[in-house]
Amino acid sequence: MTSISPPPSRIYLLRHAQAQHAAPGQRDFDRPLSDNGYAAAEIVADKAADKDYKPDLVISSTALRCRQTADAVRRAMTPPPEFRFVDALYNATPDVYLELISSQATEGSVMLVGHNPVIEQTLEALIGHDALIAALPSGFPTGGLAVIDATSSGWVLTEFVTE
Repeated sequence: MTSISPPPSRIYLLRHAQAQHAAPGQRDFDRPLSDNGYAAAEIVADKAADKDYKPDLVISSTALRCRQTADAVRRAMTPPPEFRFVDALYNATPDVYLELISSQATEGSVMLVGHNPVIEQTLEALIGHDALIAALPSGFPTGGLAVIDATSSGWVLTEFVTE
């Protein structure tokens, strides 16, 4: 498990929703959400808002499917949180994701909107392998939102929100 000292005291990890398959000649970076992905992103964002899961800051990959997933969060939350779009989240390592989280020294909560397998590896780094397998035996699904809280004994997965 990785040691990140609060703040932030709550971390949200949101995997982008289901994307369309790449069209001939289309870059992976430019793949949009599928119709099912749009719907799932809206549902998960609405569920998060209904549970009062509202980050102070959302940091999203600049890939189209992540920006579209982040837009669902923006629409669901009033007032909307601050948003930053970071190129480094595309094709990143868990260390990059963890560094972005730990560098948010003034935010009480932060959400990363990113890609698998890195989003799942980041969750594993925070809560440990056994807790990850117990919570997500089939892996981190598209459009899934992990809510992770700081405790005196480390980071704990509080809830996992899906459509």
